[in-house]
Formats: sequence, C-alpha cells, structure tokens
Amino acid sequence: MQIGFLTAPFHGSPLDELLLWAQEEGFEAAEVVAHPEAGHIHTSKVVAGEAEEVAKLFRNHGIRISSLATYQNALDPDPQARKQASDALRLSIDAAKMLGVDVVCTIAGMAPPGKDKMAAIEQDFAEVFTPIVDHAAKKGVRIALENWYATLLQGLDHWDRVFQVVPHPNLGLNFDPSHLYWMQVDHIEAVHRFANRIFHVHAKDCLVSQHVLRQVGVLGRGWWRYCIPGYGGIHWGEFIAHLRSVKYDGVLSIEHEDSAFGREEGFKKGRRHLAQLV
Repeated sequence: MQIGFLTAPFHGSPLDELLLWAQEEGFEAAEVVAHPEAGHIHTSKVVAGEAEEVAKLFRNHGIRISSLATYQNALDPDPQARKQASDALRLSIDAAKMLGVDVVCTIAGMAPPGKDKMAAIEQDFAEVFTPIVDHAAKKGVRIALENWYATLLQGLDHWDRVFQVVPHPNLGLNFDPSHLYWMQVDHIEAVHRFANRIFHVHAKDCLVSQHVLRQVGVLGRGWWRYCIPGYGGIHWGEFIAHLRSVKYDGVLSIEHEDSAFGREEGFKKGRRHLAQLV
C-alpha cells in the first residue's frame, strides 16, 4: 500500500510547491482535486493538450496520482447545475485517461427534495450515473464513490442498491471508514462485503466523545468529529490487515478534516502513524 493525501486543504497553493512539500515529507501518492477551471488540475487544460506537462511534474517529484477528485453533486435538483456537475465528471474521466490515471473519485450525489435515499438511488442515480459509468468504462477508468453519509451512500443497504441499479464492474468505492464508524456501521464487515468494489481508500479517523454522547444522545451534536488517523477510535492496524486480506494494495489517502491540527502538521502526523502499519 502507498500513503497519499487529498490535496483539498492546499487550495490556492501552486501545484509545484505542493508536490515538493509532499516529496520532502515522504508521501507517495496524491488524490488531486480536479475541476474544469480550478483545483490543482484543470481538466479542461489537460484535455486541451497539457497532459504530458502535468504528468511530468508529478513524475519529477516521485508522486503518483492515485485519483482525480471531482466531488460535485451530479443529482442537483437544478437541471443546469446537474448538467454542469455531470459534464465536469466526464471531463475528469477524459483527463484521467490522458494522464494514465485509472480512478476518478466523486460522490453519489444527494437525494433531491421530496425523495428518500432509496428512491433517489433507483431513479436519479441510475439515470445520471449509468451513462457516466459507461463513458468511464470505455476510457478504462473506474469511478470511486466516497461513502459520505450525507450522500446516497449512507448505510450498507444503500451501497447494495447502488451496485444493483448500476451493476457495472468499474463502479466502486472510495472507502472511508470514518463515516461508518460514528454511525456504528461495521466498517470491517463492509470491507469484506464490498471487497471487489474498493478502488481507493480515504484514511480519516473519527473521535467519539462518550461523555458527550451520554448527555446528548445520538441525535444530539458535538459527540463525534473527524480526526487524523491515530487520534480516533479506528484501529488502523486491524483495518489495514483486513484490507490486505481482501487483496487491496492501493493508496491510503489521508483526508485532513481535523480541527485540532494545522494543515501540514496533521498530514505529517497521519503519514507517520500509517507508515508504521503499511
């Protein structure tokens, strides 16, 4: 396995400076924020002819692009916004192909107003993502959906239904155990149940404050928060062992949403903790 990171917290930092920092800190891969005209990779420019220039920059720093990250709501209830998100995702797929990257990370989208998640999966998700996944398959690119609880991928029953309505083998997961952990969904069970769908892994931990939970209950606030690997309740050695047992040998991409640490400090501590275990 390789230790990587999601570039989102470095918004506004020049890509060459970011890659130099990542190289010096021992990172091996980057999940790179991609957008037609923004992010660390401008997909419109890549498709227009800058692919080799971008790929060379990563090669020169010894950093592999583990995925292009395009986290937009392709199920937006506004038709124009929905089309823009879908078009951006398609452009990321095209750019990934040109960069030699085989994974594009995104989200399954949010349920439109008036629909529960199952209905949105069966109707909106199937309608929007079937042609996108078909397009990705033709390019040799896999689509990895992050299981963020606010999207359609909440419980494992939602995961099952997503892969039933769009059964293509190149649709899978950017597996994030932190979202499952605080909801008390068994993340180890999910590793084994969806082993062939794990294309990418987010390394993000979750701290549950039991003393707060006992006061406010599960419907209250402030009893859990995301944190850097090693500072929450997830046993990363155990989790990595189970990933290995299902033959996952890809990236552990640190997603830094820990308010207790600064940007660079959090990534350094997360990498240091995971490096003992991979």
